[in-house]
Amino acid sequence: MTSFLAVFAIAFAAILLVELPDKTMIATLVLSTRYRRRPVLAGVAAAFAVQCVLAVTAGGLLRLLPHRILEATVALLFAVGAVLLFRESVSTEEEELETPDETGLSDRRIFGISFGVLFAAEWGDASQLATAGLVARYGQPVAIGLGAFLALVAVAALAVLIGQAILRRVPLQLVHRVAAVAFTLFAVIAGVAAIRG
Repeated sequence: MTSFLAVFAIAFAAILLVELPDKTMIATLVLSTRYRRRPVLAGVAAAFAVQCVLAVTAGGLLRLLPHRILEATVALLFAVGAVLLFRESVSTEEEELETPDETGLSDRRIFGISFGVLFAAEWGDASQLATAGLVARYGQPVAIGLGAFLALVAVAALAVLIGQAILRRVPLQLVHRVAAVAFTLFAVIAGVAAIRG
């Protein structure tokens, strides 16, 4: 059995790689250009916490499946994630960044807007699929949930603090493609495990 720290590191690295170029980073960046940063980050982190709990729960339920079906399901989750990432890598749509707008909204309202936007954006996202797949594979929901959550919050913090500089220097298509290749490898490994039974 893989150690808690190893599984935590796997989850953190996988989710960080997936989320760096993701629409959730862009959404967080856009929100932080429109509203005060602290309530944006708090709302985003709360949305990630709820989504991680849901993904970990789904992965735990997948673990109840017979081994072959479980491995095939994990392979499918990673394959879907790879396709989503590849599709994003060839997308030419770019988000426009706006100048900060002091709207006079309360921190509570900004928190709610940020929570809602990111909660909706994470449904069926590659990171949610990866989190569920990792729990199904390794069976350590606390390590994976914590690793995934901290990776998501780290990406959100980067988006809030230095997101604009990152987007100017790192080609999103390249990062999407690297993440898609990693997901493809995860899918192949799980698929081979399913075949071997």
